[in-house]
Amino acid sequence: MTKPPPISHSLRAWMDVFMHRSMRGWTHFAKSTGLTMPQFSILMQVYHHKGVCGMSDISERFDITNAAASQLVEKLVQGEYIERAEDPSDRRAKLLQLTQKGKDLIEASVNERYRWMDELGKSLSAEEKGKVVEALTILTEAAKKLENRG
Repeated sequence: MTKPPPISHSLRAWMDVFMHRSMRGWTHFAKSTGLTMPQFSILMQVYHHKGVCGMSDISERFDITNAAASQLVEKLVQGEYIERAEDPSDRRAKLLQLTQKGKDLIEASVNERYRWMDELGKSLSAEEKGKVVEALTILTEAAKKLENRG
């Protein structure tokens, strides 16, 4: 096996630490809510759909049947995290939207993840912060270009 170039090694090392910390924090937060990970993941999916999400989007995203998605969503409706309504263009389809309670929960989870990043930033010197800002700006722009290519 060939040794990755230094940039790949550095990016992989950062990704490993970041993803481990991020997923651990997200899992801990999700469990503290009393929701299951699949339920919490559905809330995140609806949140990132910026408004309304179809039940079929949930089924496809999580590779589950419509019936399984419906059962998970039902518990979220009962918990008042999500509102479910008929799609006006197709009465058989259901549309999902976060309630204020659901939005507040997801925003709290996002803020918890950002809190760790803020702590990390505070641990760096002014010079290190400048280097990180410059490097992350370059990486973000490169990632956007790759994303736009498909």
